[in-house]
Amino acid sequence: MPTAALQNGDMMRAETKLNDDWTFACGFDAAWTTQPVSGESVTLPHNAVDLPLNYFDETSYWKTFTYQRVIDNMSDMVAELRFDAAMADAHVWVNGELVTRHRDGYTPFTVPLVQGRNLVTVRIDGSENPKIPPFGGRIDYLTYAGIYRDCWLCEFPASRIRSVKIETPDVLAATKTVRVLVDTDEEATVTICDAEGIAIGQATGNGTVTITGLAARLWSTTDPALYTAEVAIPSGDRVIERFGFRSVEWTPNGFLLNGEPLKLRGLNRHQSFPYSGYAQGKRSQEKDAEILKYDLACNIVRTSHYPQSHYFLDRCDEIGLLVFEEIPGWQHIGGESWKDESVANVERMIRRDWNHPSIIIWGVRINESPDDHDFYIRTNVAAKALDTTRPTGGVRCIPDSELLEDVYTMNDFVLGEFEMPGNNRPRTPLRGQKEVTGLDRNVPYLVTEYNGHMYPTKAGDPEERQTEHVLRHADVLNAAMGDDRIAGCIGWCMFDYNTHKDFGAGDRICHHGVMTIFREPKFAAYVYASQKAPSEDIVMEPVTVWARGERNIGGVLPLVILTNCDEVELSYANVVKRVGPDRERFPHLEHPPVIIDDRHFSAEELGSWGQSWHAGRVTGFVDGKAVAEHVYPADNLPQRLIVAPDVTEAAAEDGEIRVIVRALDQAGHKLMFLNDPVTVTLDGPATLIGPETTVLAGGTAGFWLRPTGAGTVTITVKTPRFDPVETQIVLH
Repeated sequence: MPTAALQNGDMMRAETKLNDDWTFACGFDAAWTTQPVSGESVTLPHNAVDLPLNYFDETSYWKTFTYQRVIDNMSDMVAELRFDAAMADAHVWVNGELVTRHRDGYTPFTVPLVQGRNLVTVRIDGSENPKIPPFGGRIDYLTYAGIYRDCWLCEFPASRIRSVKIETPDVLAATKTVRVLVDTDEEATVTICDAEGIAIGQATGNGTVTITGLAARLWSTTDPALYTAEVAIPSGDRVIERFGFRSVEWTPNGFLLNGEPLKLRGLNRHQSFPYSGYAQGKRSQEKDAEILKYDLACNIVRTSHYPQSHYFLDRCDEIGLLVFEEIPGWQHIGGESWKDESVANVERMIRRDWNHPSIIIWGVRINESPDDHDFYIRTNVAAKALDTTRPTGGVRCIPDSELLEDVYTMNDFVLGEFEMPGNNRPRTPLRGQKEVTGLDRNVPYLVTEYNGHMYPTKAGDPEERQTEHVLRHADVLNAAMGDDRIAGCIGWCMFDYNTHKDFGAGDRICHHGVMTIFREPKFAAYVYASQKAPSEDIVMEPVTVWARGERNIGGVLPLVILTNCDEVELSYANVVKRVGPDRERFPHLEHPPVIIDDRHFSAEELGSWGQSWHAGRVTGFVDGKAVAEHVYPADNLPQRLIVAPDVTEAAAEDGEIRVIVRALDQAGHKLMFLNDPVTVTLDGPATLIGPETTVLAGGTAGFWLRPTGAGTVTITVKTPRFDPVETQIVLH
């Protein structure tokens, strides 16, 4: 049972993870609040109902569930439980007395304990209750049910520190200032320490403690320098909060981080996973942040459409990934009590997350909702009352929307309207901000969604659709990068996700992602990945399965190659052509795609339907030197099966580990249309999340395993065409 303890004097504040030994039962009976429940022993985080990958019944979790645990509290200090989140409407009894109700599925809540025996009974209502956000209308995502984040036993002195808020005014000064707002009844001593724990400043005061003259590095996307504020009071209570020195400024001419212009490029993220829903822990949350930053070269993520795990935000702080965080909701605005709860959501979100340097804007409007002047005055006022250091935004999809926030944030799906019947607008990646806002002046402006439902694409879709999917993302990125009046753009979305029947592609999956639901990249992912510097990583991904019969009439052009190389060379038969990035179509991208078409190859050189098909070679060059190569056999055949876990050694307590299975040809390319069954068996201290038998889709299959203790886990994967593959993960 991991314990984090902060000691000062004779007293100790302690937080102990309390995820084990919960009893779970379907339904609820009032008698269970005073007597032990007969049910299943489970470990948190827990999903009340695991769903199949697709074609599921989302109403299966629209009911009540019960969690129960006995806690013997022998501490002389004040004790309480903190649930990091539970979905969606939680009632908690202690020894038969109702002590807590929390109607927000995304933020923490606490439960007071008595000294001695505590029978804690938690009633979870997983139904889409129209009285609380985000429910009441249709929503394009699932909310699942259960206690899906960690539970903690918290102990602290009677005289305690209730909250700590850290502000960093004038960060661009030669020496830095920290202002620490401490909610406590005692005088507080604040010590600022660097990442090595070395104290760089200290002061004592009541309420607000200010420390000046600090020599400190700025927090940025390239150097996410973090510091800690240790706050101690005479009673013995002590709190440590992490923060960074950084400034954010949104202007009509773009976004500034620490006074320097930064074009924002990112993707939206849901917190869901296949089978397990929301119920995955620290490692899964951190991995998503790392994929966004390192694999996809994003500098910002939007937590669509609700506050997400603190583990995810902590990792964003650590790696320098900016965050747009928003309150729960999707298009629908409910009645007055619903609005009251939404305003409370604003307050809970900000109080939980106000010390994260990665968060640069608060989303205080229900995603894609209509205007509601009085309601959105309230959400903005609530945000400003708690935090004046960050601006507010409100994501809309309607033009001429009333601007009450600091930043006009817009889901611009204009690229796609050219396909709509009766629409006369040509292919248009993004609208100018004045057309969207209806204002006669420029304002801070951010595009918060694009593409997505306008062009859903499965990993195994035909090559021509994959190519168009790629070009749509590239077109929007190019338009945003070339308009100084747009701070940046956040695409829809990072990965495919489960959803309601109203939105899924027949299978209850929204195939809107640049990655699959298992976080495996589609071709469109490389539009983003290719924007990283070649010194960081060489990216070269041709959008092709290299087959004569994949496209209409046996064509193979245009061939789009997503790369950060200076030039790309295509060799076919006895013809070799070297082509540079298409800066004419994409003048504003740092690394435009290479597009090889009839400007470079004649029909005779590549041939057409009925003519022989040859192997191809694609080579990437940087500074005249060959740095990347793809060889494409003319007769690609199944050659090998790769089983790739995210880690091969890990702490069991950090949670689930993703494993990707790839079917490859003799040149190492995924066999996009191979759909053989895949059987997975585990030996060792872990359980499989999902079925033992699945299928390859887009050349891959994925699953997670959940550690159950220390030891070695052996994973064996079998398919009809390949020899079994075995790999191991060591857990400690």
